Amino acid sequence: MSKTPKTQQDKEFAGARQRRLVAAHLQAIEDSPPTAEQTAMFEMFEREGWSHERRRAYIKARAEAAAVVHAAE
Repeated sequence: MSKTPKTQQDKEFAGARQRRLVAAHLQAIEDSPPTAEQTAMFEMFEREGWSHERRRAYIKARAEAAAVVHAAE
């Protein structure tokens, strides 16, 4: 028997997970699937119950750090 979401937050996280899976499928169709690292990161967000705001801040910080490293090269 599958779990049913109990709270509004659980429903939001379930919706976000479903959107992530659809997006990954579309990326695969376009021959640009998410990397194992990207998949693991989003699974961590889901497992640990990160808010959408916290997820965005984390991804933004990683992108900014990567841009600095790339610019230094």
